[in-house]
Amino acid sequence: MSHVEGVLLGGLILGLLFGAIGQQTGFCLLRGLKNQWVAGDGRKLRAFALAMAVALLGTQVLAVLAPVDLSASVYPQRSLSLLLPLGGVLFGLGMVMANGCGARSLVLLGTGNLRSLVVLLCLGVAAYMTMSGVLANPRLALEGSVQFRLPAGTWWQWLAGLGMSPTLARWLFTVALVTLLAGFALTHAGFRRSGRDLAGGLLIGLLIPAGWWVTGVLGDDIFDPVRLASLTFVAPVGDTLQYLMIATGISLTFPVTVVAGIVLGSLAMALLTGGLQWQGFESPRHIRRSALGGLLMGIGGVMALGCSIGQGLTGFSTLAISAWLALGGILLGAWLGLKPLKNWASP
Repeated sequence: MSHVEGVLLGGLILGLLFGAIGQQTGFCLLRGLKNQWVAGDGRKLRAFALAMAVALLGTQVLAVLAPVDLSASVYPQRSLSLLLPLGGVLFGLGMVMANGCGARSLVLLGTGNLRSLVVLLCLGVAAYMTMSGVLANPRLALEGSVQFRLPAGTWWQWLAGLGMSPTLARWLFTVALVTLLAGFALTHAGFRRSGRDLAGGLLIGLLIPAGWWVTGVLGDDIFDPVRLASLTFVAPVGDTLQYLMIATGISLTFPVTVVAGIVLGSLAMALLTGGLQWQGFESPRHIRRSALGGLLMGIGGVMALGCSIGQGLTGFSTLAISAWLALGGILLGAWLGLKPLKNWASP
């Protein structure tokens, strides 16, 4: 088996696991935020926090032991645009309108949710429009006009630039963040009693360093290296749509096998547990919201260099400063979208 075939198989396995775990645990940042902010139930949000802690710790250990050069990924950039946090806001709003991010939509598609198909089609098309289509030139022009430069690409590199030992800086940030996130999750009694949410956070978190290992170790070849990446779901949805249309003219890639694996993994688990159920739209308004939500996620996700998983877990695991800006925008957009629901639910 060649290194490329190993990466493709690894992507498929990761996707199968993500789909099966997501289908069984309901792992989803939006669901966590909605349950916390609207209903006061913090278990799903703490599952996401635990996944962040596990992804961060696993990725940093891998970077030291493998080693995997995380600076080769898209996240630790020093030159950024103000469109990055704005893209996060658009993604967060779209996530609320579509009632789920790209990853969650893929999982729901495997269970027979046809609403997710509309979301994914709009997301993938909008992502490609923004990356290389009719919106690409306006995006590039705007990015060039509102650029700024960070002192470093990651938090630990910033500390190291101030004179601290790079090794100490890396582990100081890693241990502090892992402690805070794991503490936030595990000090909640309801979360500790929820085996499904606990397993969801732990297992999804482990898939992030596994993705880095697949592309960074299995895919490491001096003559034909595979692009370093882990799990993210904006451009990969567009990549998958493109592959479905012109497979004879392009090569299969890691992101496409991950996307395919998620749908197949969710479908398999739904069939095993009796969770397969065809679902459609309730009204034309529902269709409009889902389609617009997908479009906003596609556009915003490209501007933000990732989604709630791509920046919230994968980018965050690299300690990239850009991930904090993008995730902050996503949380702000979700808060703006959920605020009417919160006000309606208030006594």
